[in-house]
Amino acid sequence: MNNKTAVVLLNLGGPDSLESVEPFLANLFSDPDIFKIPLFQKSIAKFIAKKRAPKVIEEYKLIGEKSPIAEWTEKQRAMLEKKLRLVKTEIDVFTAMRYWHPLTDSAAKKIESNNYSKIILLPLYPQFSISTTGSSLNEWKRKYKGDSSKVIFVDEYCKNSFYIKSINERIDQAILQFPKEVHNEIQLVFSAHGTPVSFVKKGDLYSLQINKTIQAVMKERNYSHEYHLCYQSKVGPVKWLEPSTDKMIEKLASKGKKHLLIISISFVSDHVETLFELDIEYRHVAEKVGIQNYVVMKGLNDSQLFVEALKDEVCKRL
Repeated sequence: MNNKTAVVLLNLGGPDSLESVEPFLANLFSDPDIFKIPLFQKSIAKFIAKKRAPKVIEEYKLIGEKSPIAEWTEKQRAMLEKKLRLVKTEIDVFTAMRYWHPLTDSAAKKIESNNYSKIILLPLYPQFSISTTGSSLNEWKRKYKGDSSKVIFVDEYCKNSFYIKSINERIDQAILQFPKEVHNEIQLVFSAHGTPVSFVKKGDLYSLQINKTIQAVMKERNYSHEYHLCYQSKVGPVKWLEPSTDKMIEKLASKGKKHLLIISISFVSDHVETLFELDIEYRHVAEKVGIQNYVVMKGLNDSQLFVEALKDEVCKRL
């Protein structure tokens, strides 16, 4: 009997060149799980993408002219596959990106043609939101034509002990970048990707799970520092979760807090929202309001502890 297992890492994806920024944005704005445009959504998405692309291209020029998210995700995929094959030899790990290559359609077709007995969908979003995990799952359902009874879905792992340890490892590494004499004065600023308030009102669990992650991180480090939660990456005119990260930086500066460690809490690899938004755009905000030490935590990227968390979630379901 066939006993082969496929693990599918679900992620956002990102443009792999400056030329792919506009089509990437068009795919993003075409997503009905995030932008609910009742008529002509694809046409409107193309119009918005064309309008926004020049500004976004300038951002990508400052971080290497492409998103590193595909490279980090491939690294995580390879590391996870290696770890899992020590547990079970007949296991393959795939990547399914939501908005750019390798797209979900590609992974679904490979898996359909290989007759796996079990398919585990593992989001690279530790906290569930309809705009991330939910959107990726809906896309999988649209593209996968095989037996859906074989599919096991991991909806969240916001308190996985290895995941929490991986964040604390990165925090400890980042603290070493501050002068020793200010270590006790460091403010831990947890910056999560925002969502519209309307999502929360409809029962989206994302903000609750972000809080669970932060509480688990702080509990493990015995509440070593003062800490704060804020949200970044707002798009459009509707009300989003607050406070925003830039306003939090200004607020802390006004209270005489001069040493900030910015912790990207909802992303598991570096990309434009960490490398540009947090490390360049908000650094300018910090400099304007007199922050003396502004450090952005490195993404989990190739963290062995984070990949151990992914392995742990898969093994629970093997």
